[in-house]
Amino acid sequence: MKKLVILASGNGSLAQAIIENLGIEAHIIAVVSDRNDAFVLDRARKHSIPTQVIEMKSDRDRWNQEIIDCITKLNPDLVVSAGFMRILSPEFVRKFPTINSHPALLPQFPGAHAVRDALAAGVNVTGTTIHWVDEGIDTGKIIMQAQVSIFPGDNEASLHERIKEVERGLIVAAIKEVLPTLESRNG
Repeated sequence: MKKLVILASGNGSLAQAIIENLGIEAHIIAVVSDRNDAFVLDRARKHSIPTQVIEMKSDRDRWNQEIIDCITKLNPDLVVSAGFMRILSPEFVRKFPTINSHPALLPQFPGAHAVRDALAAGVNVTGTTIHWVDEGIDTGKIIMQAQVSIFPGDNEASLHERIKEVERGLIVAAIKEVLPTLESRNG
């Protein structure tokens, strides 16, 4: 069985979808957060999933090394960035196969404000993308995408919530698709 680590920074609705819908496809060995107050940690504990917190440091290089050391000890087959609001170092993404969920149809609207940017651009359709994490910002190879219509009267919160609803199913489907392609990192 493949081993999975989830990285998350906030509420954890994506992590919850993975926990509830992954089935026997993989074993979630840990949820790692950069925030001690992240609700995702409570969600993981309710499912008896070990948690770790690696809070951001003023010394970014030190934080980068701490998260690499943490994930190295866990030795996952796949790392899933599910609402993890930190950029992972080039060394990290070269070492660990990592996928990310992004609330836009990449390559449109990369970065931390994708929903706001889509609304400001006046597009009629946006969506969500699951992609491999590389050394750029939301530039990795796309695994799956799904569209979400933008309705008149949408604001950032209402649109983001509809995107999250689609994103939850898409991330589970993407994990199930990529897991069989990965070599096991047993040990």
